[in-house]
Amino acid sequence: MKRVILFFLLAVAPFWMMGSKPLRSFDELMTALKEGKAVSVVIEYKKCQLISDNEIDEKVPDAVGGMTLATWEYFAKGSVRNEKAFVVASESKLIERPREEGYVYNYVKIKVSDDNKVKVTARYLDARTFEVYMDENFFGQVDDGKNDGAVRFFVED
Repeated sequence: MKRVILFFLLAVAPFWMMGSKPLRSFDELMTALKEGKAVSVVIEYKKCQLISDNEIDEKVPDAVGGMTLATWEYFAKGSVRNEKAFVVASESKLIERPREEGYVYNYVKIKVSDDNKVKVTARYLDARTFEVYMDENFFGQVDDGKNDGAVRFFVED
């Protein structure tokens, strides 16, 4: 019995200790990224403002998405004629088109400014021609633990 308990503790205990810690601000996000830590993001789109075809869309989908920030770039204030410092990350995955036949590249770019504002660009691009089927921009805030922001960042412990 002792061996079973010891095995269980050795096999399961590391998973109890692992976890993710929320990052509550742009500064916390940048510290984690600059330290080379694994950072992920979860976006609750219904909490964002949606701009589609250059118009505010009142019908924001009740959808949630996420990605890791594996490739990112930071731009200090004024480095590219920008008023605020920001970090950007993007990812593209080949997916089956949700409501129609065929495949598209699902491209997502996230831009976080030093004022904790976030812009998420979501596009569907035809897998062969790169024709844009969908182009939407979502605007939200980093969840600071008090504001119920749409965008939550996590760092792996």
